[in-house]
Amino acid sequence: MTGLLAISLPRWAVARPSLDQAIRTFTGGANVLDGRVRLDLPPLVENGNAVGITVAAESPMTEDDHVRRIAVFNERNPEANVAVFQLGPRSGRAIVSTRIRLATSQVVVAVAEMSDGSFWSSRASAIVTLAACIEDLS
Repeated sequence: MTGLLAISLPRWAVARPSLDQAIRTFTGGANVLDGRVRLDLPPLVENGNAVGITVAAESPMTEDDHVRRIAVFNERNPEANVAVFQLGPRSGRAIVSTRIRLATSQVVVAVAEMSDGSFWSSRASAIVTLAACIEDLS
């Protein structure tokens, strides 16, 4: 006779990957350079439930030189990965905009993967006065 034991850990007990680990997973461990990416994030956020961001990468968006993916990561939300956008030469411009939730004041990082395999990034900090994404840990 065999028995099955199931253990359910609270969500907060499961290790969250760090910001750097999440970026390394996206890049496959490749070196990430600063520049060629602009992350527009308001420095002061009144409500973390809907924060508008725009990410733009410098690229002519031609068949030979274009942005493949743009990823957004955060430092302190329950999940480090925010979004990944797939792009290509037909995208016309390497620019994406969306709204994200921010749990608290933190750093947000945007990373662009270029068609030559290089990775470029930009960081921005935001002070959040009304936090979002907070889970009840009791």
